[in-house]
Amino acid sequence: MEVAFHFNVSEPTDYCCRLLRKAHGRGARVTVTGPRQRLLDIDQRLWALSPTEFVPHAWADAAAEVLMCSPIVLCESLTPPDPGLAPPMLLNLLAHIPADYTQYERVIEVVGLAQAERAQARQRWRAYDQAQHRLTRHDAAPTSSAP
Repeated sequence: MEVAFHFNVSEPTDYCCRLLRKAHGRGARVTVTGPRQRLLDIDQRLWALSPTEFVPHAWADAAAEVLMCSPIVLCESLTPPDPGLAPPMLLNLLAHIPADYTQYERVIEVVGLAQAERAQARQRWRAYDQAQHRLTRHDAAPTSSAP
């Protein structure tokens, strides 16, 4: 399993929405788990990304027929993916690793700039490393080009 950490993200909600738009464009299924307020922010921003673009998404407690058509599912507590569908990615926005994360083919962790968030991410990194998952690091910090 691959676990991708995206570090130094200055605007995590916007960054997550761009990741979800990209994943949807590639036909991927993504489960997003995190604190309710953060999920509500993502939900609202997905509706307003662009006037000409729609990123379909639903909450995990939506009707089954809605979930079948929604490649992006928002949930506060992780539920196992539907075995009848392609294995989705997991976008984990929680401070800890969800118990059933291994049921996903790929995990993405988005880490902001706050010291507490970075410290929690280091703990998750160590736990994933001890579980022998393949870890990748993406630095989202803008690069400065000196004149």
